Formats: sequence, structure tokens, C-alpha cells
Amino acid sequence: MSEALRIGILQLEGATSKEENLSKIRKLLSGARADLVVLPEYSMAPLPLLNKEGLAKVAEPVDGPFVKELASIARERGTSIIAGIYERAGNGVYNTAVIISSDGELVASYRKVHLYDAYGARESDYFLRGEEPPPVVDIKGWKVSVAICFDLRFPELFRTAALQGTELFAVPAAWFRGDGKEEILHALARVRAHENVAWLALAVQYGSHFTGRSALIHPMGYIALDLGYGEKYVETEVSKEELGKAREILPLMKLRRPEIYRGVCG
Repeated sequence: MSEALRIGILQLEGATSKEENLSKIRKLLSGARADLVVLPEYSMAPLPLLNKEGLAKVAEPVDGPFVKELASIARERGTSIIAGIYERAGNGVYNTAVIISSDGELVASYRKVHLYDAYGARESDYFLRGEEPPPVVDIKGWKVSVAICFDLRFPELFRTAALQGTELFAVPAAWFRGDGKEEILHALARVRAHENVAWLALAVQYGSHFTGRSALIHPMGYIALDLGYGEKYVETEVSKEELGKAREILPLMKLRRPEIYRGVCG
């Protein structure tokens, strides 16, 4: 069991062309040495630059060319990759995160459960809602789960994964700019990490529509790494020793009282 996991966080300024974005991703990851790389939501192309017809043209099945190219990068760099894509399925499109192993295999995928119908936006005009909780997968001996952007506002999703042993949350995001939005983003990410005593890697789109400010959050709820602004790729390590110390100090899973609130929380 690996005690440390090297995490890469890629902050992308997406273009309308999938090919251009793949070229950017490949270039930014050319020197990657991470065990796991997290890419943002909307990695195929930023949603504000697409109408519904354009989205339908960009979207692909999870075994389509875009994911296959990410799988090729994963094999070449020897790293697992988590990325947000537009998944075409049946007559609709899902906002989906794919989890690709270091040997280029699609391990799992997660369709975004909570769509961004807030602040005057309506993701549900573009996407179908996912109906399943995110999977918990093994990456180099670490239990990793995934959530997507607006999911950060729903603690139930994270607690469900935490109760399955999640040690690291990977969160692809495209957090829209606005008054106080950067502070809200970091506040939510810090709370989700702290209340579940787990690491959280947040990869956010950057650009005219999006905040950037990708980050790594420590299990004790503080920001261990803030990528700030601009398109960039940064690597750092997460430690099981630090995770264990945090869980010893703050044994929240053991202190829960589900018999009290199960009826209310479902």
C-alpha cells in the first residue's frame, strides 16, 4: 500500500475545439510524473461557448476519440487521469467524469447528479441528470472518489463516498465567475474535505467565464495548494500519514449519530 500519492492538477483555459484542448492537455502534461492527474469539468470545450446543437456535435460516448486520446496520454505518462467530458448516451448528453488507469483503461465513470440550475444558469437545458452515486476506486492503494463542480454544494454525496472509505476526493469543476464566487468555491471545498476528513483535489477551468483557483485541500480543511490564475499544471503529494493523524484528531466517522438523523436525512 502506497503511503504517498503524487497528485497533478491541471488548470485549463478551454477552447471550442476538442483537438486544441487535447493538444493543450498533452503539452501541459508532457513532463508529468504524477500517480493521478485531475483535469477540469468541460475539458472537451467550455459550455458557455457552445449552444445545444454544438454540444451535441462535441459530445462522444465514453469510448470515443477524446477519452481514447486521454487514455493514450495516461499510458505514456504512467498516470491515472480523471477528467470531465460530455458523454453522448442514447438521445441525450451527460456531464460525466471518467476515471482512466495508468495503463489506459477506463476504470469507471460518474454522471453528474446535481446539475447547475442556479445563479440564472440551467445546465438541465443541456444535460441529463445522473442517477447513480460516484464510484470509489483504488488508485495506487488509495480510495478515490469523484464529484463534479456544483456537487460541492451537496454534502450528502461526499458523505456517502466517505462512508465507503474515500481518502481523496477528485473534483473536476468549471466554477463560473461572479461576486464572491472564488471565496464560495474554496469555502465549500474546504468544508467537504474537513467534514469527511479526506484530501480533496480541485481542478477548475480558467478563463473569461471561470475562476481558476484550483486547489488541494488538506483533511483538516485548510488550503495546502492554490494554483491561482492562468493555465498551468502543478504536482504535489498527499500523505496517508497526515490523513491518519487528522482522523485520529478528528474521528468524525466514529462520532456520527445516524440513529438520530437517519429519518430526516433519508
